[in-house]
Amino acid sequence: MKLNVLNEQAQPVGEIEVSDDIFGAEIKPYLHWEVVKNQLASRRAGTHDTKTRAEVAYSSKKVYKQKGTGNARHGSRKSPLFRKGGVAHGPHPRNYAYTVPKKVRRAALCSALSTRASQGELVVVETFGFDKARTQQAVKMLQALNAPKALVVTSTEHTNLHLSIRNLPTAKYIRAEGVNVYDVLKYDRLVLSVDAVRALEARLSR
Repeated sequence: MKLNVLNEQAQPVGEIEVSDDIFGAEIKPYLHWEVVKNQLASRRAGTHDTKTRAEVAYSSKKVYKQKGTGNARHGSRKSPLFRKGGVAHGPHPRNYAYTVPKKVRRAALCSALSTRASQGELVVVETFGFDKARTQQAVKMLQALNAPKALVVTSTEHTNLHLSIRNLPTAKYIRAEGVNVYDVLKYDRLVLSVDAVRALEARLSR
């Protein structure tokens, strides 16, 4: 399939032939769900913790005598039944990450890229000419491309472009090697340089 190539002013400057296997693949929303769930699980800190009855700081003295009070039998104020006692079956530090097969991750990313391409939300830019970091220039470029909420991708680190975009709350810069399903679906537009297109094809080729 072919995609139009634009300059920073959104003027067409040519066309680019892209792989149908990557940008024209079958769209599978259930793979998007599986991989995004995996990514979000991996981001969880898992540092939540509660104290059990063995960990709370409290007297271990028996509350009252065993018999004759008319009350239930208790051995310690640390019991979860008491206020400030330990927590029974509470959360403890754990790792939420799990693995997803490489083929599933690849298929999900190709599906996400194809979703953007099929809906006309994939923009290919010939090159980014930021000679210095200018946030205002980045804003004007994204407005011209009709992509105020965009994921901008280049094949290698473009420092000036990165610095220009990082202060924008609705845009993100990333290199082609870090493109993932969550970010592709999060932003309304996917803005790729020509080099980024080739880098993604090289990365996702079978």
